[in-house]
Amino acid sequence: MGDLKHKQAFICDMDGVIYHGNHLLDGAGDFVNWLNSNNKNFLFLTNSSERTPRELSEKLKRLGVDVEESHFYTSALATADFLSLQKPGCSAYVIGEAGLMNALYNAGISMNNVDPDYVVMGETRNYSYEQIERAALLVQKGANLIGTNPDTTGPTEKGMVPATGSLISPIEMAAGVKAYFVGKPNPIMMRRAVRHLGCRSRHTVIIGDRMDTDIVAGIEAELDTVLVLSGVTSVDMVKKFAYRPKYIYSGLAEMLKTM
Repeated sequence: MGDLKHKQAFICDMDGVIYHGNHLLDGAGDFVNWLNSNNKNFLFLTNSSERTPRELSEKLKRLGVDVEESHFYTSALATADFLSLQKPGCSAYVIGEAGLMNALYNAGISMNNVDPDYVVMGETRNYSYEQIERAALLVQKGANLIGTNPDTTGPTEKGMVPATGSLISPIEMAAGVKAYFVGKPNPIMMRRAVRHLGCRSRHTVIIGDRMDTDIVAGIEAELDTVLVLSGVTSVDMVKKFAYRPKYIYSGLAEMLKTM
């Protein structure tokens, strides 16, 4: 187990690993201190598209953990990178928050609610029937449907709440199409994360709380995988999957004891 401390780079999920909503989880601050004091390369990789890297940095700071915004990569940024490579200068009808809007704008993607190339869906608390209706009609007219991530739920301090996979379902059903999801476990996001860190896969580990996104993405990218049980996955749930994480811990606090 101690070989984790010899890894050069760490990719870490946020929701369910570092925090639940506005509640910092045990060991999160100590883990960041360990990364910094041991000169590790690290990236917080989140399927959430709601916040910008700056907002994520500020949120952690409010919770007592200081991490520069360059250490964050979100599904919003991955989606913007993907669309700008697929169709430079494209336009999109977007349902989402500032993190997604800013990422798309900074990638040169314009907002368009009349005849866009894409309909893009991310997490949002401002979700209406009017938006579902417009999105479904635009997809039926030829726009391609993109989801920032396939997660159906996300953990908060209140409990599990709907995430992008759930919010996009009515649009998929009404338009009769399946969305393309850019976030984990899509290899695109993992490859960009590893490239961002500048380390080889065999020297990199991913830490997450989801078997169907974090762990499978790590396995397919040939990274060592750590599952923490502080988010959505229990030990019994692990048995339902055909693949296994290399390590399982109750949370970051327990993992640190082995390092």
